[in-house]
Formats: sequence, structure tokens, C-alpha cells
Amino acid sequence: MPDVHAFEAHATDADLDDLRARLAAARLPEAETVRRRWEQGVPLADLAEVVDYWRTGYDWRPFEARLNAIGQFRTTVDGLGIHFLHRRSARADATPLLLTHGWPGSVAEFVDVLDELADPQDADAPAFHVVAPSLPGFGFSDKPATTGWGTEKIAAAWVELMERLGYDEFLAHGGDWGGVITTILGGRFPEHVLGIHTVTPQAPPGLPTDGLTPAEREWTEETRDFWLHRAAYAKQQATRPQTIGYSLVDSPVGLLAWILDKFAEWTDTSDSPFETISRDRILDDVTLYWLTRSGASAARIYYESHDSLDPGLRVDVPSAISVYPRDIEKCPRPWAEERFRRIVRWGSPETGGHFPSLEVPGFFVEDLREGLAAVLAAGR
Repeated sequence: MPDVHAFEAHATDADLDDLRARLAAARLPEAETVRRRWEQGVPLADLAEVVDYWRTGYDWRPFEARLNAIGQFRTTVDGLGIHFLHRRSARADATPLLLTHGWPGSVAEFVDVLDELADPQDADAPAFHVVAPSLPGFGFSDKPATTGWGTEKIAAAWVELMERLGYDEFLAHGGDWGGVITTILGGRFPEHVLGIHTVTPQAPPGLPTDGLTPAEREWTEETRDFWLHRAAYAKQQATRPQTIGYSLVDSPVGLLAWILDKFAEWTDTSDSPFETISRDRILDDVTLYWLTRSGASAARIYYESHDSLDPGLRVDVPSAISVYPRDIEKCPRPWAEERFRRIVRWGSPETGGHFPSLEVPGFFVEDLREGLAAVLAAGR
């Protein structure tokens, strides 16, 4: 394939030793003054325990080897180096599938589901050639040196990437920023996108609550509460990504706390994110940010694209939507139908939060398969 070359991750021992030294020298604040755990963020006792494990028990090398085994590549689109995982299926009937992660995630969100999506154990299940890029400024993708790399440009870059891999038509899935980008792909590039699956449907603004069920109204109230009272991180990264970026790139403890706070609040758990996601997998994600020094550059996607989804964008390709119960934004179907004009499958799973591929990977794979099968059956 022209302009595409294989890539392997190899962190230096010096970088890993430096990480452990910084963790050993960490200065932690006093304990939180709260009535309820997590009320002021990550509790001191929890963070201290994870920091100690990160320093003395965690091993980056297995995750690095896993990425290399899946198949990593890089290519340059519009002057920016883009990293991606590419797991081709052995099945002749496989359909190309683009997976896009969000923040504070990474390609780590998909490593536990790629094999089953590409080569399912059930021969009757659909199979996919899976492509999972790292967003610009994230992981092993390059860091944009100028403004302009917002979600619209990223979506166009993904089309170029897929064409470069020989996939002129493909399916797309995403959540968080990946859900926004997937929506744009379906709306702007229907000649290339066979259909989409998203766990982050966003309705056009200003829709009334008249006609919504009580449960749907509760969804809108929960989403409104999130943006009013629990979204300071988004405002910070949208307005001052450089300022917070110094802490995220210089302090592994600061980076860990900033990301762990979101895994804790956004997962379907009673207290700790480790109830559903292993410490190692979360630390794989955090360590990827650390080793690539991408805390500031990843935050800038908020500066580029926060609240920027075109209110008039409509998606006419077949769409499958799943709204997980503990996600941070939950869009009622009547609202979603104002943007997604051909919803062929709507799912409301009983468990799961913002990171379903990590929290409930088995269910996520089945849900994604069923949604994409409905999309393909509907055609264009």
C-alpha cells in the first residue's frame, strides 16, 4: 500500500525508569474533605494505591507487545502522521469497519474486541476488517502544530485513510469524540459510509421535551446536569488546553488523576472503575498518554471542536444507536431521529457506561455486530 508503513512501539528502558522515578518522588496533597467518596475527585487513598501499583507492579511491555501483534501502521494525511491499528479478517466476506475512540481513551479501548470482530468464533457472525486510528494529538499519531484539526477535518482524513487501505466503502463506529466523528462521516460522506453505529448520538440543539416519556425526560435532565455541574474538565480543555497540558505532560500523577477521575465517574460501577475494568488496562491507556507526551495535544481536540457539531447536519445512511445507562450524555430516540434519519436499530443496554468496549466487552461485541448487521441489511 502506498504511503503506509508498518510501525512498532518500543518504549525505551530510560523512559520507563524515568516514569517510575517520578512516581517515587510524587508529592501528594492531603486527603479530601468530603461527605461522599469521589465528591472532590479521586480519593487520596485510591490514588496512592494506584500510583504504588503503577510504580512497582505494572508492566507496560505486554500491552506494547499486544499492539505490535495486532498490527500497527502509520501514514501521512494532510501533512500529519496518523497512527492506526489494522486487523484484517481471514474471512472473504468481511466488511471494512472503522473504530474511532475518544478522550480520555485511546486505541486501548479496542484491543480486547478486535480479534473477535475480525475473526469471530461463531462462523455465522459477521466479520470485519478493523481499522482503529489514533486521533490527531493522541498516542502515536502526530501532534498538530497549527489549528484546524477539528472533527470535520478528522472525518475527512479518515475517509482518505480508508481509501488508502483499499476500503472505498466502510462501516463506522465511535463513542465520545469518536461518536461525533462517526456522525460526521455518515452525514458528510454517504458515498463512502455504508452505515454507522454510535453510542454517542447527539441531537440538534433546542428540541422540546414535549412528547417525551418520563424516562426520556430523565435522560435529558441527567445530561443537562452533567454539562452544568460535572463538565469543568471540558471547559478547561476547550479554553486552556496549554495550561492544563503542562501538568499532564510533566506529572504522571497529575495525568493519572485527571484520567482516572473520568473512568471512575463515567463507568457503570458503584464506587471504583476497577470493578469492571482492570487496573492494567486503565494504566495501559494512561501510560500511552504518558510515553507519547500527549496530555496537552489530546486536550486540544476540545479547543478545536467543543460544541462545534453542525446543528444542520443530518445522517441519511442507515444508523444503529445504543445508549448505555451510565453514559454521560443520553439522547432520547425522538431527538436522535431529528438528526439520524434512518435508525435501523435502537438499543438501550441494561449495563455499561461511557467505555462499553472496556466495561462489557462481550456484550459490546454482540451489540455492535447486531447493529451493523441491521445496517448492512438495510442497505443505502
